[in-house]
Amino acid sequence: MFTSWMECNQIYNEVKELNYIEFPSKFVWKKEGKCWERRKLGFSIGRIHSVSLALGEAYFLRILLNKVKGPTSFEDIRTVNGVVFPAFRDACYECGLLDDDMEYIEAIKEASNSGSGGYLRNLFATMLTSHCLSRPDFVWEKSWEILSDGILYNQQRALKSTDLSLTEEQIKNLTLYEIEKLLLRNASTLRNFETMPFPDEHSVSTSNNLLTNEELNYEPQDLQNEYDNLFVSLTEEQRCIFLEITKVVEINKGGVFFVYGYGGTGKTFLWKTLSASIRSKGQIVLNVASSGIASLLLTGCRRAHSRFHIPINLNEDSTCTIKPGTDDAQLVSEARLIIWDEAPMIHKHAFEALDRTLKDVLNCNTLAFGGKAIVFGGDFRQILPVVQNGSRQDIVNSSLSSSYLWSECKVLRLTKNMRLNVVGDSTNMEQTKMFAQWLLDLGEGKVGGTNDGEAIIEIPDDLLINDSLDPVSELINFVYPSILSNYMQPNFYEERALLTPTNEVVQEINDRLLSMFPDILNSLKISGLPNHKLVLKVGVLVMLLRNLDQKGGLCNGTRLQVTSLGNHIIKAQIISGTNIGEPVFIHRTSLTPTDKKMPFKFQRRQFPMAACFAMTINKSQG
Repeated sequence: MFTSWMECNQIYNEVKELNYIEFPSKFVWKKEGKCWERRKLGFSIGRIHSVSLALGEAYFLRILLNKVKGPTSFEDIRTVNGVVFPAFRDACYECGLLDDDMEYIEAIKEASNSGSGGYLRNLFATMLTSHCLSRPDFVWEKSWEILSDGILYNQQRALKSTDLSLTEEQIKNLTLYEIEKLLLRNASTLRNFETMPFPDEHSVSTSNNLLTNEELNYEPQDLQNEYDNLFVSLTEEQRCIFLEITKVVEINKGGVFFVYGYGGTGKTFLWKTLSASIRSKGQIVLNVASSGIASLLLTGCRRAHSRFHIPINLNEDSTCTIKPGTDDAQLVSEARLIIWDEAPMIHKHAFEALDRTLKDVLNCNTLAFGGKAIVFGGDFRQILPVVQNGSRQDIVNSSLSSSYLWSECKVLRLTKNMRLNVVGDSTNMEQTKMFAQWLLDLGEGKVGGTNDGEAIIEIPDDLLINDSLDPVSELINFVYPSILSNYMQPNFYEERALLTPTNEVVQEINDRLLSMFPDILNSLKISGLPNHKLVLKVGVLVMLLRNLDQKGGLCNGTRLQVTSLGNHIIKAQIISGTNIGEPVFIHRTSLTPTDKKMPFKFQRRQFPMAACFAMTINKSQG
């Protein structure tokens, strides 16, 4: 259909003033003859399918098809003012159809005033992975000298030679190599960006498989010391589970476990002990979690979808995009154990896709997950997979316990609440114990009498704020007492958060708190994304709304505290997860609403964050 259109442009003079979308108004496509014929009556509106920016040249070709009229070849489409450009992207830029990337160059320059080279390279990597750069090679050429800050010094230290000097090309190559490592840890690569240069093969081969090396890049003695401290603190039931799992890992013949325990029974503590034990021996353990927030609790942990390349749209025949012989395949082959935290949140088809993939990669169809030892953990009392417009039966049927893999799982239970072991006032301990038991009864459906999924729950008085005049202010004062005296202290926010059932309440609480801070930065927002107005002040608590750098602790749900504000960059400090205290730079990126009910698509360039003194209760906080 497309090439036939260009052939018609060679024959009919009247269509040379029509672009591809306008062409169906004059011609009709005949499937049987695979050709265009003149339209005799009626009319038609042409359209072109949406193309993702991640597809590169196909995206830029689509843009040109909305503008170029009467081309007879692909060269004509790439021709602007008599000049044939080598790529559709270059032609788009010459036509002025692409965004100017000067904002991002200025953002890198601005960040260089207070950030080291490592942070700047990480900033550039997040710009690449968020696909916000129209010409990444242009941004690279204009900012590589800033991005290479510290490269020469790092080489001098590594080679213990203070007199070492490098050529410009060597420094560029090493800088690209560092950026490539940052991209690889977030399941991307410079090869995904056609116009970007790539470090020479010699530099890449020195590290061989970066994914495997990253998982082996731990100090064995430090891990041995950590393991010794963790193991002696295990409870009896934790120790029994630990020994049973490690026994399977040692013989390396596979096994599937599900550690079932409600919040506070020490599942994360058990994962840390298992990880330290295996890594201290120079072996690989892959820690994954169902959500970005949960992945921050463990060292080297990533979201399961990212680690195993699980498709977003799943069905009963899905497989992961890991092919035998690739770096990812080698990584899972060498792993002695896979730990998957918060497993009940994910649809059963994700586990089944991983099962089929590992059987293919490991060439073993007789054992679950190809004979790889794997441990799932979680609590079915918490959030199950989300099924849009699904009934209770649909939701239960989508969970792991309804999969054919469930029969392969050996269920191990944790029942002792470790939070009750904290030494403190006897009265407070008793209250904590009562609350923990009430919460457990609530999760098991024992509160409110017999019910079939619906019941009236009576909340204990000690959990209520009874000020009927202004309960929101009372709630704010309870969670954030003396906030104006403590708002510059990051640890003030570490264990404080407000969860609300609706976005309207979130907005009300955030507006009240933000009105108490000085130094305002305003920016527009839109429905379906962060709110239409972003109000930020130094010291304000914010939450990321997109995954930027999971390995670096920047994922959807990460909480940060703003430390300084610039024209193009926000500098903040991480206050949640395993990267607490780490300074980061956040740049504006193009965001698109995910609401499928909208009749059209649009995007807006903005900071991917929102104030988060209060947050909606949702899956990511499961």
